[in-house]
Amino acid sequence: MAALLPFISWNAPVTAVLELRSIAKSFAATAALKDMNLAIEPGEIHAIVGENGAGKSTLIKIMTGVHQPDQGQMYVMGAPVTIRSTQDAQSHGIAAIYQEPMVFPDLDVAENIFISNRAQGAFMNWKQIYADASALIAQLGVSLDVHRAASGLTLAEQQTVEIARALSLNVKVLIMDEPTASLSAHEVARLLSIARALKAKGVAVIYISHRLDEIFQVADRVTVIRDGQHISTKPIDQVTPDGMVKDMVGRAIDTFAVKSAANPHGESVLSLEGLGRAGVFSGISFDLSAGEVLCFAGLVGARRTDVALALFGIAPATEGRILIDGQAVTITSPQHAMGHGIAYVSEDRRKMGLALSLPIFANISLASLAKLLRAFGIIDRKAETAMAEGYRRQLAIKSPSVGIDVGKLSGGNQQKVMLAKWLETKPRILIFDEPTRGVDVGAKAEVHNIIRDLAKQGVAVLVISSDLPEVMALADRVLVMREGRQAGILDIAEATQEKVIRLAAGSASAQVAA
Repeated sequence: MAALLPFISWNAPVTAVLELRSIAKSFAATAALKDMNLAIEPGEIHAIVGENGAGKSTLIKIMTGVHQPDQGQMYVMGAPVTIRSTQDAQSHGIAAIYQEPMVFPDLDVAENIFISNRAQGAFMNWKQIYADASALIAQLGVSLDVHRAASGLTLAEQQTVEIARALSLNVKVLIMDEPTASLSAHEVARLLSIARALKAKGVAVIYISHRLDEIFQVADRVTVIRDGQHISTKPIDQVTPDGMVKDMVGRAIDTFAVKSAANPHGESVLSLEGLGRAGVFSGISFDLSAGEVLCFAGLVGARRTDVALALFGIAPATEGRILIDGQAVTITSPQHAMGHGIAYVSEDRRKMGLALSLPIFANISLASLAKLLRAFGIIDRKAETAMAEGYRRQLAIKSPSVGIDVGKLSGGNQQKVMLAKWLETKPRILIFDEPTRGVDVGAKAEVHNIIRDLAKQGVAVLVISSDLPEVMALADRVLVMREGRQAGILDIAEATQEKVIRLAAGSASAQVAA
């Protein structure tokens, strides 16, 4: 095993560590990138922002060798290069952390860190591997057992492993693609500290995020792209939030619309009484009325998603009661949940939300195929396509047609397809788990409006979100969880971000409603 590799250091004069000149890339009739020019300097945090479908994912894949440009040239430290694979990219010191962490669940932390390194000699020096892995983790300022199986890691821990893996490859350019999409405020602060530490060691960090507050906290320069084209590159001190958003979407838009007066709520639709699952969460009790938006808040590890999985029957509860319209029900499968009018928009669209190898129309109809069946069980493709086209227009899904495979869409557009799938079931109770994870500011406003409109139509909405401004913009009430238990419920009139954080962190000073 090679010895632990040091950080890169740089000497003047500064040469762009990575440069793209006149890069273009098309997929069939769709131009993903057009005459793209970009220069990344060593030791800087360079933010790249743009709406979903703007070309950010294609840009990353060209930098990392997943795609090759149709025209244009890339340069590393001023020398022209051709990057035809991720291995080529790694050999030039370019690595990426994508929206969905890529770890091998059956391997431990150390094995995942060094999975891309070639062993030297006939035998692996496991003692050295674990020592080097521990040293890399320590450089990131976190505590993580390198012997631990990756299958049990949180998203934040998986990202730490990926960053350590990049460092083991002597990274010069580290691309972070929506790294904080599902992290708590504490985890976000830690990751931003890691980004600054990399910068201090001379590593160039390309930071892609739809959370504009993070951009202003961490970036040195900001590049805006729109419709596959370079719009602007400016030092952060010359950028304003309104100006950045206008460049991104081509018009002015509010990042978060101000919450309107609460809708008049109907009768209680869903009630939980002491709901729990042994060893996971317990004591969850609340009523959810028709037309109400109840938001679940909490730090990473609060087990909010586990409550959703129990409600939808994926991981059923083992204690307590679920009542719908005042009647106790048993939900042990998604089919049971759907039969009671419950829909679940998962935070993990790849594993639990979408069939990436199927086209858009097939994904949207997946949960409501019974309505499209004709004689002999044949699907009415004309009706299926028309229904999908309606959602493509309604949700502004960026795709030339509904026949495109979902796996070829950007993350935000995949999220819209998953939302369309569940909207088609006409649910009475709709659970959104991180509904705007990896979604740009324009699409985020659209999703928020959809949630509000559903509530106005009488749908009972439960939103799980790690984005506190989003919680404050959407909620009628906020249920805060901490370590698998209910810490309190706040009416939106009394809720503040500070109160929510105190409850989530375990402060006894927060006042809560019973």
